[in-house]
Amino acid sequence: MSIILILLLIIAVILGVPDIRRKLISKPAFKFFKRVLPPMSNTEREAMEAGDVWWDGELFSGQPDWFSLLKTKVPTFTAEEQAFIDGPLEELLAALDDFDINAHQRDLPEEVWALIKKHRFFAMIIGKEYGGLDFSAAANSHIVSRIATRSLTAAVTIMVPNSLGPGELLTHYGTMEQKQYWLPGLAKGDEIPCFALTGPEAGSDAGSIPDTGVICKGEFNGEEVVGIRLNWSKRYITLAPVATVLGLAFKLYDPEHLLGDKEELGITCALIPTKHEGVEIGDRHYPLTQAFMNGTTYGKDVFIPIDWIIGGQKYAGKGWQMLMECLSAGRGISLPALATATGHNAQRFTGAYAFVRHQFGLPIGKFEGVQEAMGRIGGLNYSIESMRRLTVTALCEGYSPSVITAMTKYHMTEMGRQVMNDALDVHAGKGIQMGPLNYLASTYMGTPISITVEGANILTRNLMIFGQGATRCHPYVLAEMEAAANEDEDAGLRAFDHLLIKHIGFAAGNTFSAFWHGLTGARFANAPVSGETTKYYQQLSRMSRGLALCADVSMLTMGGDLKRKEMISARLGDVLSHLYMASAVLKRFEDDGRQVADLPFVHYALANHLHAIGVAFSGFFQNFPNGFVGGLLKFLVFPFGIRYQKPDDSYAQAIADAMMQPGVARERHTFLSYWKDDAEDVTGHMELAFVRMHELQDVYKRVQKAQKKGTISSNLLGAELAEAALANDVLNAEEAEQFGECEVLRMRAIAVDSFANDEMKEGKFNAKPI
Repeated sequence: MSIILILLLIIAVILGVPDIRRKLISKPAFKFFKRVLPPMSNTEREAMEAGDVWWDGELFSGQPDWFSLLKTKVPTFTAEEQAFIDGPLEELLAALDDFDINAHQRDLPEEVWALIKKHRFFAMIIGKEYGGLDFSAAANSHIVSRIATRSLTAAVTIMVPNSLGPGELLTHYGTMEQKQYWLPGLAKGDEIPCFALTGPEAGSDAGSIPDTGVICKGEFNGEEVVGIRLNWSKRYITLAPVATVLGLAFKLYDPEHLLGDKEELGITCALIPTKHEGVEIGDRHYPLTQAFMNGTTYGKDVFIPIDWIIGGQKYAGKGWQMLMECLSAGRGISLPALATATGHNAQRFTGAYAFVRHQFGLPIGKFEGVQEAMGRIGGLNYSIESMRRLTVTALCEGYSPSVITAMTKYHMTEMGRQVMNDALDVHAGKGIQMGPLNYLASTYMGTPISITVEGANILTRNLMIFGQGATRCHPYVLAEMEAAANEDEDAGLRAFDHLLIKHIGFAAGNTFSAFWHGLTGARFANAPVSGETTKYYQQLSRMSRGLALCADVSMLTMGGDLKRKEMISARLGDVLSHLYMASAVLKRFEDDGRQVADLPFVHYALANHLHAIGVAFSGFFQNFPNGFVGGLLKFLVFPFGIRYQKPDDSYAQAIADAMMQPGVARERHTFLSYWKDDAEDVTGHMELAFVRMHELQDVYKRVQKAQKKGTISSNLLGAELAEAALANDVLNAEEAEQFGECEVLRMRAIAVDSFANDEMKEGKFNAKPI
């Protein structure tokens, strides 16, 4: 006993006396930390420092404050925003015909362009003082999502000027002269912007752009001025073919030292009129049959005055920081809005089709194989919408959470892809025949576009989410890295010593708590609510502890190699992402008033996220470079094994049944979906048939019963079936008339388009339903 006391006393002295602690612990640890610290380029550092930490920091801490999350206010629309949503937005939606846009026009019709400019759809992020709408992130997300349920081409056209581009860069960094000159024209649509970042040799690795600008003297407006001689070649630039103003990113050099001592200034952003001498707008691209304007631009030895740099001369070389700060917000709105539209449409119209379409005398939504796919559609759509809301909440709170928006972009677009695949499976032939009656095909074709842009999803998952999140979200690592980089080694050591003690306590607490939660199944973990969702808060708190522990050990044992171990780090990123998505689901359930009808969706979504966390951890432990350490971590986090299961079949069946029921719950889950009360419309034909068939369920049951008995031929359809039911006294005259009208709607709903062969050869697509 006395030996133990002596040992404890020695430890207390070592840890408690700063000079002894620094000499015996902190100084060796400091040297080790500097040695294993991953090398970081300037562009990586700027990306790392861009944006804010929000709920992702709580999840990474191991102790998420659920009460704080649930108290966060849900964003609401201003009266002005609501008036725009009820007025100009509805006017635009009614004017859109996606098949005509993509198959015939290969562009938005002139009247649609006119509406967009008239109502200032390009000006949602521009301040009112410049003629803009100055809408919130919540309104921006809602508007773009709703447009995307009608037309991907229109949504992309509108979202780009309201995301990363000249408007946003000018708002945040432009000089007063630049703002006054450009923003009013951008707000009115007199100026059409594009932003050129991606090129043949620079995609997701935008920091490696080969496009250059050299500071020199040249002639502009008859005078010799200091300016930049530019050379660039860009592709995949949305709105480039119609742009009047080009935002351009390039690497800036000052070989003559006209601005200062540095020769390599770094990435810089400038704003150039497309009519300026030497600016070339090249050919259009044709992205997966979508008609939104996308193309190339290039220029050779193009001279511009130096005050065309966005923000003026003082922002020379600061373009990457500007882009990262703006992208961290835009990434959380635009592409997630497209994924949200996919989810809402897939749930609404797949549910309707699964009820309207009959096989073997039953709606196809009654077959378990179809219900499995419908369960995924409804469960994932609940997560998609939940994630959209929570991320928009952060943006409306004034945060620019770079890690969260990276997670949002990656996982929402991937879930959107899964939802669309399932919707196509359920619709089968209805989903693959192109034409005015197909409300899925255009979105299906365009889904991979979202996967590849604003950081390809593979890169986002494997490099950004955990690679950035581990440093940004960890309570101590970034500060420790800054201490290690301090040129004053003594000051750096003192700062590191102070942080190290806290870090040791943090790691010890996470180790103990992760093991304790593993032993007890997290039954003693705190939860902010009681009821059916309590266990999910407890399990997520447990997994938060596990993530914090595994992240610390990974960084300690692998150091700089961790960023090259993409498969390992990506799995920890998956854990963080699914923790965030599950948090969003719980937050939405509370914000919506704990609706009992939503419980199957909530259970499905949360079981799905916990199972994904288990799968990610399993792969992490199995492939950890040090097998002993990986096994030890698995024992600490999951002492009885990983037991998170896929969602129960009962949840999928309940979701499928709910999707086939009209009513308040269906409207709440698919409120963004646009449909027109017109049987000739691509959306209306399905919606009207669905509602009318529900109203006549009893009539349909009697007719089907008569067909089974042989009273009426099972080969009859439509008007002939209604006449036979009347003739055999299965229905009275009024019922037969209603049934016949409904059959017209039903046949229209399950119809697909056909085209005359000769006309198709001539490039004409005059559709006929069949």
